[in-house]
Amino acid sequence: MNISKSIDAEKKKENTIKVIMLVVFGFSLVIFGFLVDTPKVIIQGLYTILTEPDTLITDYIGVGGIGAAFVNSGILTLIFIYILCKLKINFNGVTIAALFLIAGFSFFGKNLLNVWFIIIGVYLYSKVQKEKFSKYIYMALFGTAMAPFVTEIMFSTTLPFFIRVALGTFVGIGIGFILPPLSTYLVRVHQGFNLYNIGFTGGMIGTIIFSVFKSYGFLANPRMIWTTGNNKILGIYLHVIFLSMIGIGFYLNNKSFKNLKNIMKYSGRLVTDFVMLEGFPLTLINMGINGIVATNYILLVHGDLNGPTIGGIFTVAGFGAFGKHIKNITPIFLGVFIGALTKIWNINDPAILLAALFGTALAPIAGEFGWQYGVIAAFIHSSVVLNVGVLHGGLNLYNNGFAAGLVAAILVPIIEAFRKDEM
Repeated sequence: MNISKSIDAEKKKENTIKVIMLVVFGFSLVIFGFLVDTPKVIIQGLYTILTEPDTLITDYIGVGGIGAAFVNSGILTLIFIYILCKLKINFNGVTIAALFLIAGFSFFGKNLLNVWFIIIGVYLYSKVQKEKFSKYIYMALFGTAMAPFVTEIMFSTTLPFFIRVALGTFVGIGIGFILPPLSTYLVRVHQGFNLYNIGFTGGMIGTIIFSVFKSYGFLANPRMIWTTGNNKILGIYLHVIFLSMIGIGFYLNNKSFKNLKNIMKYSGRLVTDFVMLEGFPLTLINMGINGIVATNYILLVHGDLNGPTIGGIFTVAGFGAFGKHIKNITPIFLGVFIGALTKIWNINDPAILLAALFGTALAPIAGEFGWQYGVIAAFIHSSVVLNVGVLHGGLNLYNNGFAAGLVAAILVPIIEAFRKDEM
C-alpha cells in the first residue's frame, strides 16, 4: 500500500514539473511580446489578428506586430494548459506536442477567437457519444488546424453580418464534430507514418467543404504575408528557449546525457511517446536539440525567422516528445535541400522552408526504413506540398500534414513491397 502511494506521489510530482515547465514556456512568449512592443501596440495588433483572414500564408508578425503575435501565442498556450489541467490530463508526449503545435500555429492562423468553434464541435461529439471530453481533447487541440474556415467566413465574405457569424459558427462546430471519427479512420491510410494525421484529415475535410463553397461562388482570398528582417531578435529568443530545455533536461537527468541515445532507436511511427518510453528529462533534451537544429537550418539556408517558420520550429521541437529526433528528421531536411538544388525553386523560398520544417511529419519513414527512404520521401513531399493547398483554399493550416499523408500513403506500400522482395 505504501509502495503504491509512493509511486502515485512520484507521478504527481513529475506531472507537476511538466506543467510548470509548459506554463513557464507560455509566459515566456507573453513576456517577450511585452518586451518588444508597448501594450497599446499589442492590443491594436491583437484586434487586427482576430479580425483578419488566416489563409496560408498569413504571418501574424506582419499582421499585428511581433508583440501581438507572441502574446496571442502565449495566452492561447496558457489557456489550453489550464483546460488540460481542469480535465485532469496526465501530461505526456502527445500533450506536449499538441501544446507546442498550438503555440507555433498561433503565429500564423490560430487565434483567441477562431479556435473555439472547432473545440466546441469536438466537445459536442463527445457528448453525443456519451464519453468524456478528455478522450477527444487531443483531436480538439490538433483539429484547430481548420480554424481559418471560421475567420474566412466571418470576416471575408460579403454576406450580412449575422449570416456570416451564424454560418462561420456552424461550419466551425461542424468540422469539429466530424473530426474524431474521420481522423481515427484515416490514420489507416498512411499507417502511422505521417505524424500529422489531423493535418491529413483536415485536408480531406477542407477539400470537400471548400469545393462545396466554391460551387456557390465563395473563394478564399489568397494571401502571402511573410515578414523579414527579424532573424537576430527572434533567433536569440529561440536559442535561449531551446538551450534552456537542454539545460533543464540535463539537470533533471542527474546532470547527464545518459541514455539520450535510447530515443534515437525509435522509428517515431505513431504512437511513439518519448515521455512515457524514456522519461521527461531525456525528452526535454531531445526537444531542445530538435529546436536548435530546426532554427539553425533556417539560418544556415539564409531563410527568415518569422511567424510561419517559428510555427514550424516549435512543431519540430514539440514533436521531439512524440516521434521526432535528430536521426529521423535530418534525412527530411536533406531531401528537401536536394529537391531545391534540382527543382525550379530556391531553398529559402517561403514554401520550401515550411516544407523542410513541417515535412518532418515524414520522419517515421526515415526511422523505420532507413535514412535514404526519408530523403526520397522529403524529395517527393517538397513537390506535392506546393500543389495540394489549392484543394482546400489554404484553409487547412496543416497543409504539409495533408501532403505528407498522401506521400506516405503512396510511398510506404511501395517501400514495403521492395523490402519484402529483398528479404
